[in-house]
Amino acid sequence: METSSPTSPESSPGPESSPGRLRRWRGAAIAAVLACGLGVTAVAFTQNASAATAWPSAQGLVKVSATTTVPGTFDGGLKRYFGIGDGGQGESQDPMFELADGATLKNVILGAPAGDGVHCSGSCTLVNVWWEDVGEDAATFKGGPSARYTVDGGGARSASDKVFQHNGGGTLTVRDFQVSDFGKLYRSCGNCRTQYKRTVVLQNITASAPGKSLAGINTNGDTATFSGITIVGDSKKKLAICDRFTGNNTGAEPPKTGSGADGKNCFFSASDITYK
Repeated sequence: METSSPTSPESSPGPESSPGRLRRWRGAAIAAVLACGLGVTAVAFTQNASAATAWPSAQGLVKVSATTTVPGTFDGGLKRYFGIGDGGQGESQDPMFELADGATLKNVILGAPAGDGVHCSGSCTLVNVWWEDVGEDAATFKGGPSARYTVDGGGARSASDKVFQHNGGGTLTVRDFQVSDFGKLYRSCGNCRTQYKRTVVLQNITASAPGKSLAGINTNGDTATFSGITIVGDSKKKLAICDRFTGNNTGAEPPKTGSGADGKNCFFSASDITYK
């Protein structure tokens, strides 16, 4: 139910006396317009490349006590949803939103507590979704081998462990996303009962320290590809880009086997990573 009403977010030149002067004025005007256009383009590119935009202000509060099932498209109108779970790392908390195969969740702010965030039972799309205080996980992807998941825009912060948990199969693409104060942005399940070959693509990501790693994948067939990554506040470059593990289906803790680009499981070059 709604617990409050929506809140608010955060001279022309004079005439020239000669044709020569008129031509010079026109040339200067055209140059100014072109410079203005280039400036706008540059700003737009910079914002896209860094994926960093201002966090939205909630347009209302919605306290819930049970999971919201989404069979098609759910537009939250940038309201803050909260009220499930305890905000901690306890396993098996209920999700705030459960998306059916092919569903879309858009314009939602998940406050605290938000349980286990968002679950996708099959292919799904998350557009402009924001996690203010990640509890257990922000989103968990549980579809089959051919599932396709897209996270387009949005951001997450205060994730003591994982942001995106990939338990099923298929391909996850995360683009134009920002994350801060986190453990792992992405983790391919290392010890699920059913193991899949998983693919993750991270494009135009801004990650602000502290953070441990952008992606953890299994060398049993997973791949991770990175481009347009901006890392802020990590002058000592402690944040790992891609950690590799040996996955299993026994429930045992998967051993870490390496980190960094290897041309087999982890794909990126120095030019894909920018430090600020």
